Amino acid sequence: MEAPLAKYLEAKLPAENVRVTNLSRIPGGASRETWMFDATWGGDGEEHAQSFVVRKDPPASLLETDRETEYAFYSAFWNTKVPVPRMRWLEPDASIIGGPFFIMDRILGCEGSTRATQAPPYVAVQAQLAENMYDILGAIATFDWRGSEVERVAEAPTVDTAWRKELDHWEGIINAQEISPQPLIRAAIRWLRANPPPPAQRITVVHGDYRVGNFLYQQDGSIHGIVDWEMAHLGDPVEDLAWSFNESWWWAKDGRPGGIVEKDRAIALWERASGLKADPKALFWWEVFCHVKCQGIWITGARSFQEGRSNELILALVAYNLIDGQDQSLLRTLGRLS
Repeated sequence: MEAPLAKYLEAKLPAENVRVTNLSRIPGGASRETWMFDATWGGDGEEHAQSFVVRKDPPASLLETDRETEYAFYSAFWNTKVPVPRMRWLEPDASIIGGPFFIMDRILGCEGSTRATQAPPYVAVQAQLAENMYDILGAIATFDWRGSEVERVAEAPTVDTAWRKELDHWEGIINAQEISPQPLIRAAIRWLRANPPPPAQRITVVHGDYRVGNFLYQQDGSIHGIVDWEMAHLGDPVEDLAWSFNESWWWAKDGRPGGIVEKDRAIALWERASGLKADPKALFWWEVFCHVKCQGIWITGARSFQEGRSNELILALVAYNLIDGQDQSLLRTLGRLS
């Protein structure tokens, strides 16, 4: 993609003699391929250099999402208390690099790996990471989205319908994507409908995938970028809190959310930062819901691989391992499996 990206940047910067180097793909991401690259160009008698990230739609993935919506959520948070990379260009033309894409600045000097948080030097700053993580989540929950780019692309539910909107959405994905019966998740959906949560305290931005692994951090425990906004929407902020607790992200395998903090401590940090209360009934409902949502993601990836729309082996691993594992996590949440 080096040559077409260079040509694209020449028109967008604008600049002449753009050179694209060090192009490489970043692993992970549920809905889009993520590539990083460096660009240099001449202008005004000087040599310029910038590191970029391009998020490109693949032929198939774990999740179908709208790149314009993700771009809008990123843009809305630029220069706020929620650190995000600067958005540059949104491009719907799939012919340029093989799929629609957007380009943003790359945040340098940070780590993003989930494994790194469990090893020196980062293991020593887990408490600081946790505090910053939930402070930022509180900032997301208090962000005034009205009048921002978010309002243009996202439909706002009421405080009474936020839970139903999300459950309807993810049940629809499971209906469309499952390739074998999902009896446990179907039972969870019935339980969720029969036991709705208390109304949302307010309608806020919900990141949709807020967890250790989706932020960029440094050795002092500071966080410099919240990434992967492909599932962002407007809804109940307790959803993001519950998602961060999902067993799928227990990277230390010791019951601590994200492998960095005790659950009670995370709740206290979030309540302090957001000014909201983590009602136990609401939190439990959203924790059960998050298993349904995870399973919707996993079976979408499995179907993509089975139908030959992707040869990414991570999708086969999802089908082989994570679908069964999510069922077990659901049973543990419901107290039906130790």
